[in-house]
Amino acid sequence: MEIESYLDQYEIYLFNRGELFRSYFKFGAHITERDGIEGTHFAVWVPDALNVGLVGEFNNWDSANSLMVEIRNSGVWTLFVPKVLQGQLYKYEIHTKTGQVLLKSDPFAFFSELRPATASIVYSLEGFDWQDQAWMSRRDEVNVWEMPLLIYEVHLGSWRRREDGGYYDWRTLAEELPAYALKMGYTHIELMPIMEHPYDGSWGYQVTGYYSCTSRFGTPHDFMYFVNQCHQVGIGVILDWVPGHFCKDAHGLGRLNGMAVFEKTENDQWGTYNFNFAKTEVWSFLISNAMFWFDKFHVDGLRVDGVSSMLYLDFGKNDHSWQRNIYGGKENLEAIAFMQRLNKEVLQSFPGILMIAEESTDWPLVTYPPYMDGLGYNYKWNMGWMNDTLRYMSLDFPLRKNNHQLLTFSLTYAFSENFILPLSHDEVVHGKKSLLDRMPGDYGQKFAGLRSLYGYWMCHPGKKLVFMGGELAQFIEWRDDAELDWFILEYELHRKYRNYVSDLNKIYQREKALWENEQNWSGFEWIDVHNHQQSILIFCRKSQKDNDFLIILINFQDRSYDNFRLGVPCQGIYQEILNSDEEIYGGDGHVNKSLLLAEKVSWHGQKFSLTIKVAPLATIILKVKQPSKVLEEQKLCLRTKKALSKPI
Repeated sequence: MEIESYLDQYEIYLFNRGELFRSYFKFGAHITERDGIEGTHFAVWVPDALNVGLVGEFNNWDSANSLMVEIRNSGVWTLFVPKVLQGQLYKYEIHTKTGQVLLKSDPFAFFSELRPATASIVYSLEGFDWQDQAWMSRRDEVNVWEMPLLIYEVHLGSWRRREDGGYYDWRTLAEELPAYALKMGYTHIELMPIMEHPYDGSWGYQVTGYYSCTSRFGTPHDFMYFVNQCHQVGIGVILDWVPGHFCKDAHGLGRLNGMAVFEKTENDQWGTYNFNFAKTEVWSFLISNAMFWFDKFHVDGLRVDGVSSMLYLDFGKNDHSWQRNIYGGKENLEAIAFMQRLNKEVLQSFPGILMIAEESTDWPLVTYPPYMDGLGYNYKWNMGWMNDTLRYMSLDFPLRKNNHQLLTFSLTYAFSENFILPLSHDEVVHGKKSLLDRMPGDYGQKFAGLRSLYGYWMCHPGKKLVFMGGELAQFIEWRDDAELDWFILEYELHRKYRNYVSDLNKIYQREKALWENEQNWSGFEWIDVHNHQQSILIFCRKSQKDNDFLIILINFQDRSYDNFRLGVPCQGIYQEILNSDEEIYGGDGHVNKSLLLAEKVSWHGQKFSLTIKVAPLATIILKVKQPSKVLEEQKLCLRTKKALSKPI
């Protein structure tokens, strides 16, 4: 019964029911005290095993005197070792009912050996001195739909590397990456999976240790230091998370007792096992894991990978080797219920965090709450926008006028979900080319086209995500085995392009019209959506204040105009706050330096209009500098001054 006082019957009951959502407090290896003796307590769920033993450095990998005890046929096995085993290697020796003996790493291990070694490591997560209380308090109060969200997606192993080609560690990353993100104007860093994984080439998406912060970059406390430093400078941290499937490596979760425990089916597309969402213990394991990263590491969001693979029973299946649900459909009802419970529990416990679905189909209500039959995420990647936009931007200029709908169709559904517009790592690998290399035209036109793409992306409704290296205008695809091509900043156009990205990022953060009012049409208005002949889009973005709006014009052709008239919604003085054709950005300087007075000439369905210069492949952002009422007051004041200055 003394063992049960550490992991009591009610907790085991909740775990088996799928409702123990902080199971990491009791499962795994924990340094604790029993009967006044300091030691290490181990707990693991291995149902239908014949025996489970603990092996490690402390017992010369011999389980004879370290057999674990199953608590009342629950599948939960425990053992107290009267030694503090901090830093010691260990595994579970599982004797199956079919006569196999398996050595498995701990599904709840907090730390692991550096690959290719596979043992778990006893590691206490206590004792870190967090200094991010101000950040955490602000985060709890924020409205995640009315804040700027500009995410810099990072693969840690190839952002920067040491001179010898080795990885940066967490402490070095903490000194460089948050400062760089802040300087560039990003609001958040999104890290491709940092959960322990055996193969570098999987980029972390095939996990063996869900609770184990990968040893590639240091210890869990080192990662805490990294997050703390990000928060200190005002940068949020989002983690990629993979609850849909896991890899088949022998030391991992697969066939834990010689048979399927965590898994149900195989994922043919990725060569992995799919989690069995019909098992309630899997719910406890995975929902606890989401809680774990928010609770112990203060992260600010999870981008949930492969949501489509969880939603559809036939995902990746080209044959009939899948079983329909009880209603005869292909929807995975257990996975749907799991995600609804996941998001409900996480968002109730951690207000202000982000739960982002990487969902690539037209599944409805992804970002609606479960009580409205939604999945409960607060954001979804807009893959339709991404595919249409990149297809359009790859077209040669003469072909664009007949494909104008690729730019405009996304607005027919832009407010049906809460979207993030991704320009992610998946779009710059496997022969898809870099973003710069997709652009048509000569050397200069490629850069101008990339600037127009970035401007369209930034001004289109939806939050933003861009993969590292996008700000450098890399010519080659991303390589995961080498650092980014930082040397290209020695070349003028690449250096100027990064300046453009930084300035546009900062305009985005400064201008509420670009992020405060994105949930319905009140924050967006087309001024000219039909100009396919010139391939020009003109639209208005609005904040929640009546007079706070921006006019955006984007020219997707290689033609210029010296006297282009565009309609504007009100009288006043307009100022060009950004033009991608500025010479400082690599353009030709075909810009509007002077203030622009709106004329009472109806155009584009608006009562007023301006005449401006439009450069080839340019993004132009205009802001009203003086509403008409204030302008009239200034004129009155000027007339009064003139009258008073006349001699008597």
